[in-house]
Amino acid sequence: QGHERPEGDFCPICTLPIPLLMDEHSVFNVCCMKRVCVGCHVTALKRGMKGCPFCRRPLSKNEADVLVLLQARVVKKDQEAINFLGERYGHGGKLGLQKDLKKAVALWTEAAELGSLKALYNLGVAYDLGEGVQQDMAKAAEFYTKAAMQGHAGSRYNLGCYEGVKGNHDRAARHHLITAKMGYEASVQIIKKVFVRGDATKEQYAEALRGYQDSVEEMKSHDRDE
Repeated sequence: QGHERPEGDFCPICTLPIPLLMDEHSVFNVCCMKRVCVGCHVTALKRGMKGCPFCRRPLSKNEADVLVLLQARVVKKDQEAINFLGERYGHGGKLGLQKDLKKAVALWTEAAELGSLKALYNLGVAYDLGEGVQQDMAKAAEFYTKAAMQGHAGSRYNLGCYEGVKGNHDRAARHHLITAKMGYEASVQIIKKVFVRGDATKEQYAEALRGYQDSVEEMKSHDRDE
């Protein structure tokens, strides 16, 4: 389970999977909670579109206005809005909110219960690093596993690293092989490294490289190339 990327990893406009890491290749719009790939975002700007390229709502640069929009969706129990608000508290200084890791964890817990994969990942990171909660690697792995089983690439990648640190090289390689095929370049580099070290097979490295290249081709488009 979890070998295919989830619906939220696909641009709602061109319908292609968004390259990883998604934050570097897309724009997240609070108005509709949709993540649009950079290619579609830039194309919309070139066509003179001033608002959100998906829902067409005018975009505001005023943080207070954005926060009002976000909170309206949080009240409606929008799982991605709740997770996003948690991230604003987790990072601090965003939308005029003070950093509050405990509040962030509470929001991520609510969002995860509603089905947000990103919230499961964020909870995994929180327990992994001991931010807002007591550090607990076993609990972090639980959250990563729940998200990975539903296709969350970052969670699967972190599980691979976790297993590698524990010395479970075969399990680690299997995790990284899956994420490499999703387009996660860092996983290819890790498999290459452990192959050179003798902890992964030549076949695993070749499969990871081939799967990664196929994934990159699948994510290409004219708008993205421009």
